[in-house]
Amino acid sequence: MIQTLPLAKTNFQNLILGLLGATLLFLAVYSVTVGAFAVSLPNTISILVSQLGLKVGVHTNQEANVLLFIRLPRILLAMLVGGGLGVAGAALQGLFRNPLVEPGLIGVSSGSALFAVIFIVFGSYFSWATQFFGGFGLPIFAFVGGLINVSLVYNMANSGGKTDISLLILAGVALTALSGALIGLAIFYADDAALRNFTFWSLGDVGGASWDKVSIAFFLILGPSFLLVLQFRNLNALAMGENEAFHMGVNVQQVKYTVLLISALVVGVGVSMTGTIGFVGLIVPHLIRLKFGADHRLVLPGSFLLGATLLTGADLLARTIVMPAELPIGIITAIIGSPFFIWLIINVKKIRS
Repeated sequence: MIQTLPLAKTNFQNLILGLLGATLLFLAVYSVTVGAFAVSLPNTISILVSQLGLKVGVHTNQEANVLLFIRLPRILLAMLVGGGLGVAGAALQGLFRNPLVEPGLIGVSSGSALFAVIFIVFGSYFSWATQFFGGFGLPIFAFVGGLINVSLVYNMANSGGKTDISLLILAGVALTALSGALIGLAIFYADDAALRNFTFWSLGDVGGASWDKVSIAFFLILGPSFLLVLQFRNLNALAMGENEAFHMGVNVQQVKYTVLLISALVVGVGVSMTGTIGFVGLIVPHLIRLKFGADHRLVLPGSFLLGATLLTGADLLARTIVMPAELPIGIITAIIGSPFFIWLIINVKKIRS
């Protein structure tokens, strides 16, 4: 019986992850076929198979171009960014043991956005970065901005080796406001074209997806997200308290720095490619915990899969609800996330009272 329970739990977790993965796959396949220019499923299969040098079915060049160079990169980018935001939010909530923590609230997203905007507006001053890093220049700048903000927030909230969550959120709000002001100052010097692009980008947008961006996201989001998933044992130990985790052999400070560093990288790269997309890192981990428990062995990979599903679904709504026009994807996530966040605050208040 003692050995059966862990095995049953593992099988249950694998089943849940399998269902989440199947849901994501179904939604991705459906999203590929739907849009202002519809591509039927048989034609989609024909186009994909033709890339392997085989001929199955008939499709037009226009359908192939829409699928291969517009829709497929867009969906893959939404999956990678959504998954990264989900797992980063889960890791940060587990690290600070608070369901209200998410990348946007503690300044990671705003710091990344600030450095991304600076890089975009004053790109001529950073030509060396473009020459040296190539397409990785903007994501790296965004990562540095997110890392600076989250480091400042953590140091302001940390005292005697312990983190005050109230101070953490307050410091995050303060630095987010400061970053917003500096973004406004940078935009003041932007031309009209950059201003229009920033307005849409600031609300979240995956419409500018390309295979180059997908390649960078695959390397700088998927890889680091896997490293966050590997922290499940340490985060499970931290759930019992930092002192208990320390006595269990966990290097608490090293875990904190590792999770903060990787989360800043994942969120920073996502922000640089799609703009600021809120609430994914807040909603997704909490839904997983509500339904399936707080074991990070399931919460972390489950949050990646559910985050990818949520952002893929939000993108599907954004580009179909007002066809042929598109809504910024951040509007969809905000409409979904804001009521959930209010409910979460009320629920936490009831638990503490």
